Amino acid sequence: MSPRMQKASVGALLLTAILFFAPSYCRAQDSADSGRKIVIKTPATYPTLARSMNIHGVVKLEAQVAPNGSVKSIAVKGGHPMLAQSAVTAVGHWKFEPAAHETKELIEIKFDPE
Repeated sequence: MSPRMQKASVGALLLTAILFFAPSYCRAQDSADSGRKIVIKTPATYPTLARSMNIHGVVKLEAQVAPNGSVKSIAVKGGHPMLAQSAVTAVGHWKFEPAAHETKELIEIKFDPE
């Protein structure tokens, strides 16, 4: 088998695996693993293109939260790129309870069919 055919076969296999393991999701669930309480939590919207492609999963984020509770920055730590932007946008609007210092919060946004 030529190298070109091998690359095509690997790509087709990867696409098949993604589509097979990706049931339709129409809402997102989220959780934060932190000591700081979330005061305002904006839900993530399921991207239309991702829904039409039947993509789902969990997006893992690390948010840097200022002492006043606002989100300063967000880093994507894992998850499908088509879902990541929606998760980042939602968490960017979150507000945490005030604290004495800046914290890093680990957050998971789960896109599921409910």
